[in-house]
Amino acid sequence: MTLVHGNPWTPGIWQMVIPAFLLCCCPNADQGFEDKTFFRKAGRKNEYKKEKGRQELAETGGRISLQGYSRTESRQPVLEELYHDPDSKLHAQGQKGGVTMPDTNVERERHNPQVLVDTENLTREEWLDWRRRGIGGSDVSAIIGISPFRTARDIYYDKLGIAAVEEDEGNWVAMEMGHLLEDLVAKIFERKTGLKIYQIKKMFRHPLYPFMLADVDYFITMPDGTKAILEIKTTNYNAKDHWWKDGRETVPAYYEPQGRHYMAVMDIDRVFFCCLYGNTEDETIIREIHRDMAYEEEMIFLEQEFWDSHVQKQVPPPYLEDGDVILASARQYCGRADKDADAIVLNGSMPSTLMRYMQLQEQKKQSDKYSKKLEADIQRLKAILAAEMGTSCKAVCDMGGSRYTLTYNPVRKMIVDKDNLMRLKLQYPEIYEQFVTVSEFRTFHVKVSSVDAA
Repeated sequence: MTLVHGNPWTPGIWQMVIPAFLLCCCPNADQGFEDKTFFRKAGRKNEYKKEKGRQELAETGGRISLQGYSRTESRQPVLEELYHDPDSKLHAQGQKGGVTMPDTNVERERHNPQVLVDTENLTREEWLDWRRRGIGGSDVSAIIGISPFRTARDIYYDKLGIAAVEEDEGNWVAMEMGHLLEDLVAKIFERKTGLKIYQIKKMFRHPLYPFMLADVDYFITMPDGTKAILEIKTTNYNAKDHWWKDGRETVPAYYEPQGRHYMAVMDIDRVFFCCLYGNTEDETIIREIHRDMAYEEEMIFLEQEFWDSHVQKQVPPPYLEDGDVILASARQYCGRADKDADAIVLNGSMPSTLMRYMQLQEQKKQSDKYSKKLEADIQRLKAILAAEMGTSCKAVCDMGGSRYTLTYNPVRKMIVDKDNLMRLKLQYPEIYEQFVTVSEFRTFHVKVSSVDAA
């Protein structure tokens, strides 16, 4: 993306830009976000009323209507507050591992989850349709902004039936392997722990928060008669390190919300994860987390914010994720660049996003050393601006007597990828031999070893 500024750069502009940025992107910055997070700090119950939940259950039969339309970006200050507040249970701790939450033994009213549908005989399409009626466990990490694979907007499009998230996964083989190996990994868990596991092929929902759904892999009968949840995962050998953080056992940050979501819906206090990373019984990882009501309260608040302010009102959530995840999402839904499309005008929060991007670029130029965080922030803001441009290759922004022109032009070249080349060779061998040529290059390397070893 290229940016052209009509006037020479003057650092003094930030005396005017930064306050505008904070008030535009974070409307409550001058109030410390108190209006959005006071309920958490004061220990109040979630704002979603129990009566409203019960009424919706009775009146809608599970289908919550989509009504109204109003632009909102209130999710942004909420997420930024929670993920930058060290006291928050959802404080970001990096994507290689979550934080092991302590038990929260507080007296609370128990509930029984409601059965939404029996899933045993559902087709894949029918199952996806039922799942779009609320938020499932695997949706949560994207909704709260810590998924390395998906954005909240991806989940939003899925819930509205615009595009199914799982249909667009690049690594379909890994997903298929996960499904095929689920029963095997469960059997390994049972053999290694001696615990009794079983399945209930039903989709459940929370009786007070009907947008919260759960389709649990397995349930466990503990020796004391209580129930626990078992989630099955598969990964590769190189990714197994995500199950450790600073030398201690943990659950990856993007899996942890799934388990905590299921505990909330099912009103169960323990979740086990069993992850297979190799091809032997010993190449498995088993982890356990206990329920944490402070974490759960914040999680439910963010889920409700997503469901009420975005899905029900059909308002796309803003992009807040890492730059590469945002760009992948934008390319998926926007399509190919259109050089003939009209230039778009940046408005709303985009001018302040642009100013912040320019500020960080200037900071990068003046810095003597590389900053991974600074580079990540720059790429995130760049991706937000690029996503706003959609298929257009040009955007303009008039501010402070200057015009800023952004270009995001495609670079295209003709290629035949490896899979198509293989198809060509197998299906049309004569054409392959006639037109495909083999290029050659050589690599030069010096290896040093002892004389005896040689």
